[in-house]
Amino acid sequence: MRPFGYFVHHQGRGHAERCAAIANALPRERPLTLFSARDDIFPALPSHVEIVRLPSLFEPTGDEAGTMDWVATPETLHCAPLGWPGIRRAMATLSGWFERADPALMICDVSAEIAQLARICSVPHVKILQHGDRGDPGHRAAYDGAAGLLAPFHADLAQPEWDAAMRAKTCFAGGLGVDTRVPEREVARQRIGVAPDEEMILVVAGGGGGGFAQAPLGVGARATPDARWITIGPVQRDWHATEPANIEHRGWVGDAADHIAAADVVIASTGNTTCQQILAAGRPWLAVPEWRYFDEQHRKAEALAETRAGHRPAAQRAMIADTPAEDAAAWLEALSDRLWTPRVVGPVPAPAPERA
Repeated sequence: MRPFGYFVHHQGRGHAERCAAIANALPRERPLTLFSARDDIFPALPSHVEIVRLPSLFEPTGDEAGTMDWVATPETLHCAPLGWPGIRRAMATLSGWFERADPALMICDVSAEIAQLARICSVPHVKILQHGDRGDPGHRAAYDGAAGLLAPFHADLAQPEWDAAMRAKTCFAGGLGVDTRVPEREVARQRIGVAPDEEMILVVAGGGGGGFAQAPLGVGARATPDARWITIGPVQRDWHATEPANIEHRGWVGDAADHIAAADVVIASTGNTTCQQILAAGRPWLAVPEWRYFDEQHRKAEALAETRAGHRPAAQRAMIADTPAEDAAAWLEALSDRLWTPRVVGPVPAPAPERA
């Protein structure tokens, strides 16, 4: 079988987690090569998966020329500074692999430049679809040139400007990359050390940014002295924050699902992984988007608000597929077959005899 390639952005956790979910769901006979600036961000991968490290496409090392910023970046590109040897090495590694491996598909999560590189190199690509104001020429080139789009969320969260043609080539996989098995509330509380009768307010920030500011969390905790506040993920420390005793910061935890299942109310940012975890648990939810490029989290929050599912557990859980990784893997395999299976063309019928 021709291999699949898979580019994985190393900022945030969701890219690597959904990649690993797909890798474990693809057929074992399908070769898979991952490309990323980090090789230590992935959950467990099958033994046949290869990881190739790339130089970062946006983090300078000191070898950059730094004299060409006056040359404008075209609208079709987002991050393409001139004089960066690391970017040249990354693109050379990818294009060289395209030539040697003759891949069936290149999955891109996410880079508009790498998606376009695959198309230029005559390799069909699948672009991961994210929320945000992404109607610019760079995103449109990546989306329009893709053989398919893979959305790691439910179709009900599609943005209104995504037209019928765009949706028709999109595989929506709600819950992709997330363990959707939700523990019982009582069991989860025992595991994380919260009493059955305590009111628990959980604050969750994902791995793609700096988290919520400490001071307003303290204000919220003071306003609800009978509730126990717990934060997981990053918190921006404020020198002027005076916190009460009913809030504790646990930082990064390995049991985020237990914390979410145990909560009476969740206050969380709207990164995709965080959203999928809360939807799977069906907990009352106050969504507070953080800043991201292209207003990604704000547009996701708007999509969530349109569904009116924030306080309806059944509606939340309905947005999580039973087998999202398996569904996505089967869709990728079917797309590959469609791309590479020759069409059977029947014989050309003989022309009808002319009448006198």
